Amino acid sequence: MQGGLDWEMIAMIAAAASAAVIAWDFVAARTGSPRSETRKGLLEVAWPVLFIAVMGMLLKFTDFAAVLLLAAVITGIIWLWDAKRARPRRTAGEPEPVLVDMARAFFPVIVVVFLIRSFWVEPFKIPSGSMKPTLLVGDFILVNKYTYGIRLPVINKKIIDIDPLARGDVVVFRYPDDPSVDYIKRVVGLPGDKVVYRNKRLTINGQAIAWQQDGFYTDSELNYLRLPTFKETLGHHVHKIMIVPAQPPVDLAQVRQFPHRDNCEYNDDGFACTVPPGEYFMMGDNRDQSSDSRYWGFVPDENIKGRAFLVWMNFGDLRRIGTRIE
Repeated sequence: MQGGLDWEMIAMIAAAASAAVIAWDFVAARTGSPRSETRKGLLEVAWPVLFIAVMGMLLKFTDFAAVLLLAAVITGIIWLWDAKRARPRRTAGEPEPVLVDMARAFFPVIVVVFLIRSFWVEPFKIPSGSMKPTLLVGDFILVNKYTYGIRLPVINKKIIDIDPLARGDVVVFRYPDDPSVDYIKRVVGLPGDKVVYRNKRLTINGQAIAWQQDGFYTDSELNYLRLPTFKETLGHHVHKIMIVPAQPPVDLAQVRQFPHRDNCEYNDDGFACTVPPGEYFMMGDNRDQSSDSRYWGFVPDENIKGRAFLVWMNFGDLRRIGTRIE
């Protein structure tokens, strides 16, 4: 992102600086130099910084849950090894190694965070305007991880079914084209549904979805253009959607090839798609400014992460705090 901090570079610099401090202490110890309070203080900072920086860099290659699991395993092994092997051999008064002290402090915290975000709630930040006016850029939201079932963390395999996805739910899921990226959209079509969107009106299984005009939204991302909003009833959810009258219901040039593409028919007025078994059709509430299932296809059940239910923070608009997501 232009103008933002390069966190990857910051992590690399922090890791290199911390490793240099640790290597300096190791060389000094080998030469018999006693560890001064200054050196000890630097080590107490260097080890946690190195650990956090390395874990942060791993996020480039895997998701946060996998990094947390790896961090828990590493700190747990260090703590267990010290408890079973090293601690009984230390002489009375000999200080605990800084690395062990770090692992002992980090391990329970990492485990608690891992369990909470894997099986209870997980925080996300809204990066785009595809769900306006329901969700705004900068909203920090909470996602219920057990609404639809219990899934094994990291591999995201469901082992216990609870409730099925409901039409109208706002869900976070792994983007089918790149599962390392999380998307948030509204469930429009369930398995077997025929979803038709023509002339910006949504029809499901032959029944037009009820909507009524509900004012205007001033979009700062479109030069403060006033856009009409509508109150839509989808399943048991009553929510707002937004359209851009000048734009077509689907940009045919953006439609890709995707699995079960032959389940869909497109023309200048819109599209009609039949949702295959075990998959879902997703759309953004900002109907004309959303990259969703009409362009890249259906979302398999195994990609579902949870249901969004609450905005817990927005630093740009504190009035958003506590907003329930319908």
